[in-house]
Amino acid sequence: MGLGVERTDFLSVPTQDLARAERFYGETLGLPRAKGDSRFAEFETGNVTLLLYDPTAIGTEFAPSRNGFALRVPDVADARARLEAEGVEFFGGIVDSGVCHMAFCADPDGNSIILHRRYAP
Repeated sequence: MGLGVERTDFLSVPTQDLARAERFYGETLGLPRAKGDSRFAEFETGNVTLLLYDPTAIGTEFAPSRNGFALRVPDVADARARLEAEGVEFFGGIVDSGVCHMAFCADPDGNSIILHRRYAP
């Protein structure tokens, strides 16, 4: 007896500074803004929405997400270089798993982000 889940609608991304997070996701990463109000902002990634929110506004404590989500980019090395030029710091080098390239960084609140490109089946 399943719940009938159809898909993932959004991922929650906690922030301590909504305006700063909006600049990072909208300007630095270049994601299109969906909607939002003074409590949250939504950005589209092509298949899932990122919901930026301040956890203290809903009665919980802030803690960055270390689980990470992967953003598919055309070229991981190029995307990494562009973000480094904007001051984004990466953890380690580009990882080649044998089927994909990955580069690991974090947003200004410490939420983990993975730049990703699969190149083999």
